[in-house]
Amino acid sequence: MVNYPSGVRAGGYSQKKKNQNIRYGKRGMGLEEMINQANDYYLVNHQAVIHKKPTPITVVHVDYPDRSMAKITEAYYVQPSTTDYNGVVSGKYIDFDAKETKNKTNMPLKNFHQHQITHLKNVLENGGIGFLVLGFTTLSEYYIFPASLLIKIWDKAKAGGEKSLPYKIVSKQGIKINSKMIPSLDYLPALKKLFNI
Repeated sequence: MVNYPSGVRAGGYSQKKKNQNIRYGKRGMGLEEMINQANDYYLVNHQAVIHKKPTPITVVHVDYPDRSMAKITEAYYVQPSTTDYNGVVSGKYIDFDAKETKNKTNMPLKNFHQHQITHLKNVLENGGIGFLVLGFTTLSEYYIFPASLLIKIWDKAKAGGEKSLPYKIVSKQGIKINSKMIPSLDYLPALKKLFNI
């Protein structure tokens, strides 16, 4: 059986259960996996070059249960990672992080870290494009959100303000990412629209 975005099934009908839509699109697929698939699609189709940054670790111990299989059993982070992705779109350097939540009303700021905020500030100060891909999984909604606004909200929170990024602000100030079949999370059009690139 093929499950299409927005819960529409192969026969063209939607599944409903007591006035509740059941959404089948993207079920079981994490946000990073959807972004990775989109990035592969963009690369193959010469639309952008975007890669996930490797997490900097130092391996301390490796077990070899089989000759062909190595298992890292102990490692530590060399330094805090910055953001999840970077690359080039239409000749512009981009740098972004991906976060998702089951909350319907906000994205908790505890999902972000000071070193990520500092990194995004540095990207913006040097003429790069910094943003977030935010997923509200319970709502099956995904947005491109500018890092500049996150930084303002972060700074206000440090001064005693709200400790979350409200959904209302994300949906108003961000650009909603439309679902497609291939790639399932086609975020490039929303990115280009938000930053006029």
